[in-house]
Amino acid sequence: MDRGNFGSKIGIVLATAGSAVGLGNVWRFPYTAGENGGAAFILIYIGCILVLGIPGMVSEFIVGRHAQANAAKAYDVLSKGRPWKFVGYLGILTSTIILGFYAVVAGWCLQYLFASIAGQVNGDAEYVKDYFVTFSSDPVKPTLWGIVFIVITHLVIVRGVRGGIERASKLLMPILFILLMLLVVASCMLPGAMGGVKFLLQPDFSKLSSSVLLEALGQAFFSLSLGTACLCTYASYFSKDTNLLRSAGQIALIDTLIAILSGLMIFPAAFSVGVNPDSGPSLIFITLPNVFQQAFGAIPAAGYVVSIMFYALLVFAALTSTISMHEIGTAFFTEEFALKRRSSAWVITIIASVICIFCALSVGAYDISLMGFSLMDFCDHLTANFLLPIGAMLACLFVGWYIPKQVVHDEFTNGGTLKGRLFGVYLFAVRIVCPICIILIFLHQLGIV
Repeated sequence: MDRGNFGSKIGIVLATAGSAVGLGNVWRFPYTAGENGGAAFILIYIGCILVLGIPGMVSEFIVGRHAQANAAKAYDVLSKGRPWKFVGYLGILTSTIILGFYAVVAGWCLQYLFASIAGQVNGDAEYVKDYFVTFSSDPVKPTLWGIVFIVITHLVIVRGVRGGIERASKLLMPILFILLMLLVVASCMLPGAMGGVKFLLQPDFSKLSSSVLLEALGQAFFSLSLGTACLCTYASYFSKDTNLLRSAGQIALIDTLIAILSGLMIFPAAFSVGVNPDSGPSLIFITLPNVFQQAFGAIPAAGYVVSIMFYALLVFAALTSTISMHEIGTAFFTEEFALKRRSSAWVITIIASVICIFCALSVGAYDISLMGFSLMDFCDHLTANFLLPIGAMLACLFVGWYIPKQVVHDEFTNGGTLKGRLFGVYLFAVRIVCPICIILIFLHQLGIV
């Protein structure tokens, strides 16, 4: 079976970076950084990327590229039939659940993009808040927009690795970056904007604590999609001459840059109108529409254009993430059940759509709950607090302790064609440092530390 592969190095970086860049870069990183010491937090975050993010990425790259197979098959090949295949199944399950509930929020972004074009989200703060509450609790609209987003993702996936994923990434990622830069420039030119820049970038070491370190570790972990089997699946499409360490570094750099730029887009505008931005969905669906309207309202049509650009940015960021999550399951069904790619894509599309429907309805239209959480929050809690950390931990243990050291070294050095001077550092990180970091993240997410 011709699995396909990425056709260029830039395609590898943009596609894999796209899997990491998502809505969390916009609504979680800026707020977390601003509240935890600004540039001081960013410096710690970069350190966490170096000790956890990049080694974790390289480990999943090694599994995927060596096996040249979907996540489940990759672990099976390297473990020679031992139960490690379960790690791949866990990643596939996790990514499919995330795709289902993530599509709900992505659908909100799509609705707000069209509402911005129609001029429906312009108004005072109370109007904007009521608009979101009314829309999110509607039993039909959020569900339909979520399914539409999954179908858009499906249309990319069925075109294959080069014709779909790589081509879409080469288009979406540059557009996303251009939109972000335009919004950063516009935001930083507002009166009083430098207060927001200072809030984000001025280091405040007095705020640093063990809790801030754990927040930075968690942000690095979730931002780079560790534990979803995405990196493993994408690496199975890498060529044998791809420098895994360099690619991981480039992807981490892009992801971090976009997160910081998102802060430079949000905080200057918020400070300009005297609003303290919060985090989560309320930031992008309630707070920021009002901020943009106030900040740019004095300039004819400026608020309208900025609102459209912002929600277009969110749609593109969400799409690059949903594409990667969809591909994980699609590759699995294509290879494990000998289905055509189109049929496999439909399997994931249907499963994700069912999850999306019930999650969308649980937000406000109906009381659909599990263990005291709405179904939407339950899926988020289950994946973030349990499935992702467990999957990432097992991946590190597998690469660090189970796979023969020579196999790991050969993949790290591309069969000895690269010098691999940092191999010893990498191996120590994946064997000792990464598992400790993941355990700390797991305990912190549960509120134990």
